[in-house]
Amino acid sequence: MVTTFEKPADSITENYITQKNNPLRPIYHKILEGERITEAEGLEIYDSNDLLSIGILADTARKLRTPEAERNYVYWVHNFHINPTNICEANCTFCSYKKGPKSPFAYVMDVDAVLEMVHKYPGKDTLSEFHIVSGLYEKQGLEYYTSLFKALSKEFPHVHIKAMTAVEMDYMAKLDGIPVKQVIGELQKAGLKSMPGGGAEVFSERMRAEVCLDKISATEWLQIHGIAHEMGINTNATLLAGIGETPAERIDHMIRLRDQQDRSKEASGGFMTFIPLNCYYEGNKIDPSNALTGIENLKNFAVSRILLDNVPHIKAFWVHIGEKMSQVGLNFGVDDLDGTVVQEQVANNAGTAAGQHLTQAQLLNFIWKAGRTPVERDSIYNIKKIYPRP
Repeated sequence: MVTTFEKPADSITENYITQKNNPLRPIYHKILEGERITEAEGLEIYDSNDLLSIGILADTARKLRTPEAERNYVYWVHNFHINPTNICEANCTFCSYKKGPKSPFAYVMDVDAVLEMVHKYPGKDTLSEFHIVSGLYEKQGLEYYTSLFKALSKEFPHVHIKAMTAVEMDYMAKLDGIPVKQVIGELQKAGLKSMPGGGAEVFSERMRAEVCLDKISATEWLQIHGIAHEMGINTNATLLAGIGETPAERIDHMIRLRDQQDRSKEASGGFMTFIPLNCYYEGNKIDPSNALTGIENLKNFAVSRILLDNVPHIKAFWVHIGEKMSQVGLNFGVDDLDGTVVQEQVANNAGTAAGQHLTQAQLLNFIWKAGRTPVERDSIYNIKKIYPRP
């Protein structure tokens, strides 16, 4: 059962959602009572065209699962993305980032090159997080990443290393012929503190067969995150939408994450954040007719906040969703906007309309203008600074 706090008082929205002719009223009452929402009820929300009611459901769920003093908070982190190579052996049809080793556009960064890149960033002293993901490249295995993490930890001891998707962990384990747990342990000793949620895509076996056949299965992805949780490593989780999946498959994805979080709740770690991502179509093989509408993106935020009662945060990754849609998402269960996202390459190569970097001033204004309070956090949601509106 989800932990709930004091019921938020809002007579206007409550009068609307509790009208006898509102088909979503029973779900609202279940949320108020802290009862778990079912797959069928999640699909009912997706099927509804009453965007106002959907927003009320999601915002109520967010508020009820948040201490009253923190209900206006929107979290962000000063982070720097590192993508050591774009060479990759996988064949995901939605990827616009991958290059073959002989491509004139392929690149590989050694440890010194990564350090030089970070040192050139003027804000390096105020960074809180390195977000490190890359291609599956045999010349950058466990030895490379342990060396990289040790070097980054030495040069920038104040920066938390969030790195390596479950897919990359599995790949390194297979390269060296060792268990995934050993890989995670070696990286943890080298400086790894948490893991991102990439590689989840959509858990549907039908969809994985179509878009990422040679990637680890949904079961393996969940198992690897479970191992990390047992080792005291917090992780994130994602959903890549707009690749041809159905609302029912999105719900199934969320339920599987919820079930894994139930299994992980007794461990030292767990999922911190769920991030509904949005596919883009430049340079890949996904049919652009699968593109989500703004309303569908808002439903993804809302349904995930409502269903994932045991995951603390829902993130709108503005690089994927766009700044304006992310801002609207704050009324649909979102409480995190990721961060400054310096140097992100993967989504940018797929044609996102967003840039690769927001300044702190831009982020603060972005949140203030939504009527919320910006809160700078570290990677595991320790609060660094609260920014009341001037």
